[in-house]
Amino acid sequence: MKIDYLKKGKVTFYKEEYIEKLLKETPYDMEGNARTPAACHLFNTNDGARKLPEEKAQLFHHIVAKLLYVFRRTRQDIQTAVAFLCTRVKNPDEDDYKKSKRVIQYLRDTKNITLTIKPNNSPKWWVDSSYAVHPDMKSHTGIFMTIGKGGTYTASCKQMLNTKSSTEAELVAIDDAMAQVLWTRQFLAAQGEPVPVTTIYHDNKSTILLSENGKATSSRWTKHLDIHYFFVTDCIKQGEVKVAYCPTKNMLADFFTKPFQGPAFRWMRSIILNMPSNDSVNKVHRSVLGNVKK
Repeated sequence: MKIDYLKKGKVTFYKEEYIEKLLKETPYDMEGNARTPAACHLFNTNDGARKLPEEKAQLFHHIVAKLLYVFRRTRQDIQTAVAFLCTRVKNPDEDDYKKSKRVIQYLRDTKNITLTIKPNNSPKWWVDSSYAVHPDMKSHTGIFMTIGKGGTYTASCKQMLNTKSSTEAELVAIDDAMAQVLWTRQFLAAQGEPVPVTTIYHDNKSTILLSENGKATSSRWTKHLDIHYFFVTDCIKQGEVKVAYCPTKNMLADFFTKPFQGPAFRWMRSIILNMPSNDSVNKVHRSVLGNVKK
């Protein structure tokens, strides 16, 4: 990985050489290009699909491990696809192999893309979830944090428990983010940086109420929730964080919960990696980092 500090006030991360090496190691049946790292059916599975033979299953696991290394360093645009593939490495089938092929083809089409971080304010967080999208009906959490421009921290992961509603899944997603939110606050404070109240943007108003009021606003649909998931309520009362509404169309964490396509994918990618995009969708969603309602 190369890190470029030449331009004052920003840093750019490159990983073309590693990606080139990865592409050369992939088998011939992964040739070709793709415009996005995953198709719309990313989370769909087929119980009738043929399981991979041992040698090919090991190759699949090897490729997924290398893709995991790539997105952890510079390429968060493949994170959602790789997060799902990580859940399939124990017993992969032909459909899983095709999905890994799609990621490789996308990297071949975009191997020169870089991540640029340009800090200029306090951290802002976007947290979201996709409800019951995994084969075992568990939901998927997406997290995006920036300290200005470019993704400083991102996460895309399967939730650890089954939830009974999208509201509950969204609350679990906020809890998934809280450890990193608090660690970031402590890290910045240790560097001597001012640490105001941390804003977490969310697009579910019911979840926001539960976060702010805990069991006080719990209904018969949510009264079963473990008190563990109201840890965020205590953090809000202590003035460490606040949860603010963000319209779904501007929910950047959505990028890490579902496989976007076309202009929507390219617009979100341009914000997360802080790279140019000429899509007309930019005109509709411009200045998302500065104009979200507080």
